[in-house]
Amino acid sequence: MRTFHIKVLPEINHVCPNFVGAAVHAEFHNTPYSEPLWKEINRFLSEYRKLYTIESIKEMPSIQATRQVYKRCGKDPSRYRPSGEALVRRALQGKELYQIDTAVDLINLASIAYGYSIGGFDADKIQGDQLTLGIGCEGEPYEGIGRGILNIAGLPVYRDKYGGIGTPTSDNERTKMELSTSHLLAIVNGYDGNRQNVLSCAKYIQQLLQDFAQSTGGIIVQF
Repeated sequence: MRTFHIKVLPEINHVCPNFVGAAVHAEFHNTPYSEPLWKEINRFLSEYRKLYTIESIKEMPSIQATRQVYKRCGKDPSRYRPSGEALVRRALQGKELYQIDTAVDLINLASIAYGYSIGGFDADKIQGDQLTLGIGCEGEPYEGIGRGILNIAGLPVYRDKYGGIGTPTSDNERTKMELSTSHLLAIVNGYDGNRQNVLSCAKYIQQLLQDFAQSTGGIIVQF
């Protein structure tokens, strides 16, 4: 597998000096649907809804820290809701989660479990071996998955050699995972600065890939 180097730019350190991240890079087998995974998702959600309500979101550091970073960058987190928060809200409202494919579904489960917005990319579509995490610029081209053209000015954004591939609100169509995807790069964004939780979330993704996507686990890199 390729090795990716991830660099956090000073503009992110300025708005979030405690940011920590973890990347999971793994080979796996994607499928349209995994019945065992969805049994696990439904079991998890049943227990999750017993522990938390929609009001609990105000007390979740992983979600609140991401919202604060959006505000510091000049973006409205309610209009451009981070994906981690959107998934938690959906779960706690009792709505069914969207079923996409095994790779996306297991990342969504990890996102709800930890409250982090997690980027999930087809590693073979990433251009170059370096990613940088910065802040989106006015007029910067970006097509969000299922969202069309997205204004990413003021959003934290990962860029490869050709431009943006992922924000906490939406990943880019250019590097999205498909059924043919065999190499996953998943990035956990810890704007709360909780290195241990971010690592635990990455390990959870690694375990889900092993349990439900025929992966040997891959590697985890912290940054």
